[in-house]
Amino acid sequence: MKNLLLVCLLAAASAGAETEVGKPTVLITGANRGIGFEFVRQLSARDWRVIATTRKPEAATELQALAAEDPDILVEYLDVTDHEGIDALAEKYRDQPIDILLLNAAMGPTSETAGRRLAKLDFDVARQSFEVNTIGPMKVAQAFMPNVEASQLKLVLAMSSDSGSFVAGSKVAALYHYKASKAALNMYFHTLHYETRRKGVAAVMLHPGMVGTNPQLMRFPGALKPSDSVAQLLVVIDGLEPADNGRFVDYQGETMPW
Repeated sequence: MKNLLLVCLLAAASAGAETEVGKPTVLITGANRGIGFEFVRQLSARDWRVIATTRKPEAATELQALAAEDPDILVEYLDVTDHEGIDALAEKYRDQPIDILLLNAAMGPTSETAGRRLAKLDFDVARQSFEVNTIGPMKVAQAFMPNVEASQLKLVLAMSSDSGSFVAGSKVAALYHYKASKAALNMYFHTLHYETRRKGVAAVMLHPGMVGTNPQLMRFPGALKPSDSVAQLLVVIDGLEPADNGRFVDYQGETMPW
């Protein structure tokens, strides 16, 4: 397994490119907090070029502070439900190869909706969950696929969840909308991989583990800190190859059941 940064630099050198040009580039959705922000921080430390997107750039104070220290972090507005905005950003970066398209933005269950049973399900929340967790990532993938195809690494990664697995998901009547939206995302990517293999692009679904992105989640046994989850995910990503196209893997590199 090769380190991704080394792969990019070797490719750039063989093409006679300057090191600056050879920096790998990642675009991250939902980069203002949690797992997304931790990816920005750790990839910045690797000297990557990071296009960090968020719905509210002006309110992303930690992200903006990090960008102020590293000119290779570019903070951009992106709402995955704003399809015109997605197309506009793709046009802005039309000539920029993107080595990794990391589809991280998501709408998680809230304490108010997580445990609701059938009689109390809010289908407005369901529609929003599918817009953010399922349709949004696919729209971003559609808009930026030419950038990925033009890159060295050619990876499209979707942040999924064990909640989207019929086998690994919790066996309780809860998280209806979240589970369904992540399962649908998995099927979208499973279908997509039949197309991306013809283009040399690997489409991979990632399960980050139970990550304590808020104090409530940190109380769960075995909850991971975002920094630990992302560090392990980067080890997995470093080892991805074209043959991994279509896989659903966890933060330890193990294949997830459907």
